[in-house]
Amino acid sequence: MSTTPMPRIPANALVMVADGNGARLFRNAGTDFRLSLHQDGVLEPTDINDDGPSGVMPPESGMRIDEATFAKQLAHRLNEGALRQEYDHVVLVADPRTLGQMRPLLHKEVGQRMVAEVSKTLTRSPLPDIERALSAS
Repeated sequence: MSTTPMPRIPANALVMVADGNGARLFRNAGTDFRLSLHQDGVLEPTDINDDGPSGVMPPESGMRIDEATFAKQLAHRLNEGALRQEYDHVVLVADPRTLGQMRPLLHKEVGQRMVAEVSKTLTRSPLPDIERALSAS
């Protein structure tokens, strides 16, 4: 099994660490060669009943529908930020389900700024664990 090294994360890059229940936003306050994340915000699902998930959802539990709706909200947040030039580089860290739900909703502007996608559940992990996962090669 071969592993691809994690690309370097540029200074001031936005790092979103998410799952279906919440997200933490970080900025790389370090350099292009030394990662030093500082938390920039926390996002929680809002207006879940008013928003609804994207696309066609198979009959699932209400919790999964809420998670899909939150994934859509996160994708929209990244899209708006890219279109408003709020970040030049972004790293998306999310559990596989959330990542899969977000990916088709991301605007091409987000894709052009995407440094890396990491399919891991790290939302509730301590900051050193998140930095270690992003620095691993």
